[in-house]
Amino acid sequence: MTTLQTTINAVPAGEAGPPAAAPTVSARTWLAVSGATLGAFMAVLNIQIVNASLANIQGGIGAGIDDGGWISTSYLIAEIVVIPLSGWLAQVFSVRTYLLTNAFLFLAFSAACALAQNLPQMIVLRAVQGFTGGVLIPMAFTLIITLLPKAKQPIGLAMFAISATFAPAIGPTIGGYLTENFGWEYVFYVNVVPGAIMITMLYASLEATPMRLRLLREGDWAGIATMAIGLAALQTVLEEGNKDDWFGSPFIVRLAIVAAVALALFLAIELTVNKPLLNLRILFRRNFGFGVLANFLLGVSLYGSVYVLPVYLSRIQGYNSEQIGMVLAWTGLPQLVLIPLVPRLMQRLDPRLVIGVGFVLFGGSNFLNIYMTNDYAADQLFWPNVVRAFGQALVFAPLSAVATAGIEPENAGSASALFNMMRNLGGAIGIAALQTLLTKREQYHSNVLTQSVSMFEQATRTRLDQLTQYFMSHGVIDRMDATHHAYVAIGKIIQKQAFILGFSDTFYLLGVSQIVALLAALMLTRPERIEAGGGH
Repeated sequence: MTTLQTTINAVPAGEAGPPAAAPTVSARTWLAVSGATLGAFMAVLNIQIVNASLANIQGGIGAGIDDGGWISTSYLIAEIVVIPLSGWLAQVFSVRTYLLTNAFLFLAFSAACALAQNLPQMIVLRAVQGFTGGVLIPMAFTLIITLLPKAKQPIGLAMFAISATFAPAIGPTIGGYLTENFGWEYVFYVNVVPGAIMITMLYASLEATPMRLRLLREGDWAGIATMAIGLAALQTVLEEGNKDDWFGSPFIVRLAIVAAVALALFLAIELTVNKPLLNLRILFRRNFGFGVLANFLLGVSLYGSVYVLPVYLSRIQGYNSEQIGMVLAWTGLPQLVLIPLVPRLMQRLDPRLVIGVGFVLFGGSNFLNIYMTNDYAADQLFWPNVVRAFGQALVFAPLSAVATAGIEPENAGSASALFNMMRNLGGAIGIAALQTLLTKREQYHSNVLTQSVSMFEQATRTRLDQLTQYFMSHGVIDRMDATHHAYVAIGKIIQKQAFILGFSDTFYLLGVSQIVALLAALMLTRPERIEAGGGH
């Protein structure tokens, strides 16, 4: 255990001394926390920055639209599998060795992705990139709640919030700009400079401790195997399910069965073995359990909205990746101003109130988008995106502080893994649900609108005649051919309107998810000393 951790543990859990009595934090510790949070930011950013440029990457390596989805899926599968493993592997190899090794490999494989020549190469490189990048997320969170004293943790958690909420929002902006102006390769090269800074900071600040390779013999290998198989199968089901018609596909059915059986075995193993990979019993603690639930629902809306908006702007408004990034920038940029102010708010207000206001704003920003029209574009999305930025900025740091209050150092790895894994899993489930909802609601609205467009209606006949005349005046000689073009045009108008209504429905679902998250947040109790800005 480090000197800092010993000092932290010596402070009685319930002591409520004045802020002046709080332990000081060395520059070296802040350097370690800053380097780790920079790594977490890069790991999260690499989900959305690549998604924003996926079409260009597919074209560059000759991948089809359907198979090209594995460029993102392989990264996400590897990332969600390694997050729960990171706490234990850091004990085995030491925090310094484990974090530095994975930071270097993440940087190396990021650059290698830009050199991929075909889809199989890209999938393998992205999987390794995700496996190494996934380590950076929970390790940053763990360092914050183990190295920083209680009074300073809200500052560390606010720094981490930049990776958790700001990175997904700004990813499409950066990805779109780089792709349109320099080429898709630069969405991978962009990691090089900040990655080198991250490695330098971690190398200079992390204490060298001996490896404990004997822990490999004591490892919860049954739990590791069932967890890895279950999460990988579940993530694949969520990513590919809508495209393959869910349980209409034998492949999806088999994977769903594998996921259900493996994860059920994982839960049974973790609750019965003496030395589990993850201490799931901390989920039964009121604040951590409800905090994880609220964080899961935060992930649903956080990643769900980042998925829905680019699809809407591309499909309905015809925006390119750079234009989409400019629209989403107003979800990200205000957070850079707001997030640093959150620790001070936590000192002056009950953090549960801050969380509640954040969820109300985040949910409200989604409800502002439920009446979309054909003209709903950048200008109309400005205020909903700004409100969403306020909501996201207010939620994460206080929610993390309240949820992890009282977590012992020996459970910090499990708490970090569960908290971060569930947010990512919420995002995966949310995106899968939104994809399915959009497909089903577009079909529903299309049927309703088609029934309303009847040849018995004068307005329909008039519009058909107008379109026929339009096509005849623009080079279509035969009237029958022009009429056919008119029917096709009306069909496209109906389909576009049906999609707009479908997108409105997706925002309604996102808003509802944040109402449920608010209810979970209302079940949180106020931990001791949180008013001093702490949250251990």
